[in-house]
Formats: sequence, C-alpha cells, structure tokens
Amino acid sequence: MTNSYGSIAWWGFSPALDLQETGFQEMCKKLSCAMPEELNILLVGAGDVRHILKTVARRYRHSNRKLRFYILEPSLELYARDILLLMIFLENQQNYGLQEKTELFLEVYGNTLVRRQTSQYIEKMAHELILMVTDFEYMAKKLAFINLTQLKYKERDYLEGILKFWRNKEKKYPFEISKCWDLRLRQLLGVRYDSRLNVFDWDYNMELIERGGSIVYIRQYKDWRDTGVAFKIREGTYDVPNRTLASAMVFKLDGERFPRRGYWGDMLVSPYITFGVETEEKSFYKKQNNNHIKTAEDVSEFNITSLFYEFTNKQKYQLPQPEPQTEKSSEAPKLQEITEEDEEEQTTAEDGQSELENDVDKEKNNIAKDVELMDKKEAVGDTNDSNSLQHDQEPQENVDNLDKKEINCNDNKSSTSSETEKDDHEWMPLEDVEVVFLPMAGIEELMKKAKYNKLFNVVYFSNSMVHHLKPDLANIFADRCSVILETALFMLDIKKNTVQEFVKKISQMAEAAGCKPLEAWDDLQDSYIKFYFERGANP
Repeated sequence: MTNSYGSIAWWGFSPALDLQETGFQEMCKKLSCAMPEELNILLVGAGDVRHILKTVARRYRHSNRKLRFYILEPSLELYARDILLLMIFLENQQNYGLQEKTELFLEVYGNTLVRRQTSQYIEKMAHELILMVTDFEYMAKKLAFINLTQLKYKERDYLEGILKFWRNKEKKYPFEISKCWDLRLRQLLGVRYDSRLNVFDWDYNMELIERGGSIVYIRQYKDWRDTGVAFKIREGTYDVPNRTLASAMVFKLDGERFPRRGYWGDMLVSPYITFGVETEEKSFYKKQNNNHIKTAEDVSEFNITSLFYEFTNKQKYQLPQPEPQTEKSSEAPKLQEITEEDEEEQTTAEDGQSELENDVDKEKNNIAKDVELMDKKEAVGDTNDSNSLQHDQEPQENVDNLDKKEINCNDNKSSTSSETEKDDHEWMPLEDVEVVFLPMAGIEELMKKAKYNKLFNVVYFSNSMVHHLKPDLANIFADRCSVILETALFMLDIKKNTVQEFVKKISQMAEAAGCKPLEAWDDLQDSYIKFYFERGANP
C-alpha cells in the first residue's frame, strides 16, 4: 500500500454487507444445509463497524439467531472508535432523533472537523468509556454486548490513554488536524500541490467513475480531498478537530525513533464508498443529463437512517414522499386591500408604541435621579470616621462569604448532576449479540487456542489483511464456513491490471486454504469475492 492510504484504515474500501445474507445464506442454499442457531463472525481488518451495523439492523429479515462478532484490527485506536460508533448506533430516540443521530454518526465517521456539539458528545462518551474500560462491571451494566476481556492489560491501559486524549479535559494537548492534513497533502503531492485540484479531478474522472463511484459528486470529493470534511448534511460551523481520527506513528531518523500523533489515514479513496455507493432505494440512481440527481452524501444519509430505523422498528425504511401542495399554498400572494378599520388598528398600535417609549424615557430619568442621589450619599459617607467604614465593610464580607458558599453549593450540585447524568444515560439493549475485541497479537494466535478451533461460520478479510489467509487458518473455520475477501477495486492509484492480479492472487490463497468459489465475479466490478469452506469435502 502507498502512503495515500496511510498506516491505519479509519473506514473500509468496500460497501457495507449483511453478513447473514451475503456469503453464508448463499452458501447454505448452495450446499442445501440449514443455518445454525448461532453465528460466529470473524472480521479481520474491516476498519470500521459497517458490516456489524448492517448485519444487526437487518436481523429481523432472517431467522432469530445469536450473532457473535470477533474483531481483529492492527490498531487500538480503531477499537475505541468502533465502540463509539456502536454507542451512537444504540442511542435512545429520547436523547437523539433519527435525523440528529444520523448527522452525528456521519460527522464522527468521516469528518476531520466537526461541529462543537459533536465534539462535546465525543468528550462525554470518552468519559463514559474510560469508566467502562477500567471497570468491566460498569460496562456490563451499560453495554453488556461489548467484550474486552480478551485484551491484555497493557492494551487496556493504552486504550484508556486514547480515550483520555479524546476527552481532553485539561485542554493541554491541541490536535491541529487541518494542519496535519495539509502537511501530508504537501508531502504526497510534492510539486503538484499548487495544482492539487486538477490532481483530484483526474483521480475522480479517470479512476473513481470507472470503478463504480460515479454517484460521488465531484465537488464533494474534491472538497474532502482538500480539507478532509466529507459530510455537511446540516448547515453549521465545522471547526473543531475530530479527535477520534488521531493516531500515533513512530518515525525513524538517524537511528532514533520519534513518535508523532497526527492523521495517518486514507487521503485518496474517501469515506463515501462504505455507505454512499450502494443502496436499496433505486430512485437514488436516477440521472438527468447523464448526471446523478443524488450524491453519495445523500445515499450515505439515507443508508445510515435506514439502518437506525430498521434496528428500532424492525421494518424497512421508506423514503419520505414530498407532501402535495394545496391550492392555498400554490396560489401566489395577493395584494391586500387596506380598509379604514385596518388604518385605525395601525394607528392604535402606533399610539401604544409611542406610549411605551414615553414610559421607557420616564424610567430612564428616574434611574438617573437615583444614581445622582447615591453619588451624594457616597460623598457624605466619605467624611465619616473609620468605625463607620468598618461597619459598612462587614456586610460586604458576609456577602462575599455567602457568594463562596453559593459557588461551592453550585459546584456540588453540578458534580451531583454530572454523576446522575452518567448513571442515567442509557442505550438501547442489543440482545443476542456480542462483539468481542481480540488482542493485537495477530490471527496466528487464534490458531494456537483450542476455543477457536472450528468456531467461525463467517470470515471476512480486508485487502490490507488478506495476507494472513494461509492454509493453516482452516483450523478455525467451522465445518461449513463462508469466506469473504475484499478486493482492491477502490484503491484508486492501483492500475486496473494490478487489481486483476490482486484478485487472482487472493483467490489462489483462498483455494490453498481449502476454499471454493461461491459464485463467479468480475475483477473490475466487484469490490469483494466470496468463497465457501466445507470440511471433509473432496478437493
């Protein structure tokens, strides 16, 4: 991978999948076998929780069964971000409406800069997550479906440090993500930086459109490439750095190692691919003058709203239809005839306004007289002796003490209210679902533990982690297992013939592990390829 994709994948490079429908259900139909009552799903390097959200939101479309997701990523920052996105997904409608929750999710998911209220939400949830990471009983009380018990102690400590940086309670550690973005952009483009908009235009027209991303609006794509802000669904000020996109990277210079925190993620593909290029609502694909009338931002908003709605209501989300205009609303405004009664009412209103202004003037004069009288009293008071001065100061000291008591009381009330708010914040329950975060040791460690032997019914590999697919890995596959591999279709700076070679290579790796193609694919059209594994079947 080149530096354009960075060292950490904040989002995936393929659309979200319902892992019950895609791969496993198709395999069961092909092999004429019944689906088990429990599915164990391994996600290797997915980069985000898009597959989890879509699979969980559409559970009602399938038979009721328990889902257990195992997440393996190369960075703990992704674990923290995954949990935060799941928390947004499960926010109660009493706290956030459907539209507001969608906007919050997309901002955190794909924007380097967010609104101030979004940043405040991140800080608040970071505080909650610190309590959860350090106290598993509290986590079991709040988010029982999350399982961090597999992590090592040092990994939990590092995770806590990430969340403390998110919280930024002391405001000591500024994160200038816009500066980080611009510096990396300068480094990547070099002498082409001044003509970067032309570079973005070339990548869009010559690569993204050809690979199925034509619904991505060119202006939105170029704005994201230039600033890192992908979603501006609600008009507002996006000026607060999104700390969930910060990660650490170690540089070597003259034999010494220098850790630096910055933005080290994707700067080429964009977060539009995961939720913005595929949808069940076919009206989004309509074109006018050979151009899409909807954009990837519109599709992303609709897809996220659909997932939130389907999870809550257990039915498919329908696109709201515009209300037909009534005769009154369709009529143009007409001139209104002014009658004598209207003139009398207007005159009465003006008289009342003038009387009100006179009253205000009188009140101002009275206040001026009172101030003048107070000045005279102060002048007389200056001639009094020191005893009277001391006598006058005593009530002021009592007032100061009272103010301090009130401040302390308010502080106690605010701390009490914050504790109450912490205890009262509830998320929607997620029954028969568990999300297990695996340690950073790597997938090879799974093969050494007996509890993972023949466990996983579905295994997903991203294109950056597919090199872990080796013949020995078949030991953790269930007797019938669906294997899904992400291709390099949307890796825009990889040439098409290289994309085809990549698909050929990973298909050979899958076959070496005992997998068979589930269906035919197109190297230059499909963003993932599907295999199945059947233990004991003839090779």
